[in-house]
This record gives sequence, C-alpha cells and structure tokens, in this order.
Amino acid sequence: MERDIKENMYEKLAQKYGMSIAQAKANTQNMVQMAKEVGLDYQMDTLILTNTFDAHRLTMFAKRQGLMKEMTERILRAYFTESKHIGNHETLTDLAAEVGLNREAAEKMLASDEMADEVRADEQTAQQYGVTGVPFFLINKKYALTGAQPTEVFVQALKKIIAEDEITVLNSQDGVICDGNGCEIPKK
Repeated sequence: MERDIKENMYEKLAQKYGMSIAQAKANTQNMVQMAKEVGLDYQMDTLILTNTFDAHRLTMFAKRQGLMKEMTERILRAYFTESKHIGNHETLTDLAAEVGLNREAAEKMLASDEMADEVRADEQTAQQYGVTGVPFFLINKKYALTGAQPTEVFVQALKKIIAEDEITVLNSQDGVICDGNGCEIPKK
C-alpha cells in the first residue's frame, strides 16, 4: 500500500472484497462495536489509511529499547482512535518520544533502512503461517484464530488447546525416576 491513500477505509474495503460501501460500513461497524465492548474507541470514519511498514520498523526499534508493547499500543491508539497518519515520519517520531524513545534516534532510524530486514523476516514468517490479515492470533505455533473475535471464542479455543496439549504418559511407572536429589529405581 502507498503511504498516502486517497480512498477512505470503506472505499478500500469495498474495492478489495467486491462489496458496496454500505456493506463495508456494516462490516466495519461490527468491529467498532466489539472494540467498544472492551473499552476501545475506534474512529473508522476518520481513520487515515497508509502503508504501515515504517510503523512496524519503529516498533522493532522500540523492542530493542524494551518498549515494544508501549510503542505498539501507542501506534494502535494513534491509528484507530486519534486518526493520526502513522505512515508519516514526523507523526511516528512524535509517538516514539511519547513512549520514552529518544526522538533523534527514532528520527534517524526512520530516515534509514534500519529494521527493514527484521520487519521483512516477520512478514515472511507470517506468510508461512498463512496470515492474510489482522488480527491474527497464533497459539503454540500451531493453532490460529483470525479476525476480531468475542472473548468466549478465545476461552473455548484455549480450553480445546489445553485439552489437546496435555501430556499423556505412554509407559507405566516401572522406570527409573530422577529428580534434583538423584535417581530412584522403583521396587517391584
């Protein structure tokens, strides 16, 4: 996607999925309502579409400073709630400074190709897992949940995963048992 996009969210969704703008608005409204139920305020009417590659680079940069979570949260709020242009380097630099990153270092990184390889590696991993959109949740590198889902879907999925991933002992207790205090051979 380009950095500066003329179309709004609804027009882009309509183009991408071959639907009407009214259908795109209705589908988006469902996501807005789900967000609202968990305390998020998504402003899809004023959201600024952009290429997010540099925002991802900034997040990787923040990871090196131990601020990845804070940077990610700040970028998401700026994008979905505040309708900020997160493809714009000045905007990203301001957001970086807000979470405690050095403004000049963030500016320098954004002006370079730094962190591009890390983001491309993430993109490649995502492609290997079949990620085609967000949100995408990968659990134990084996189970995936796609799209915005109600809490109950996550609860059911986690219960199923836990049940399937329980360890099953295939042999009897007749073998040697070792722990931090040494080994014990069971008496027969």
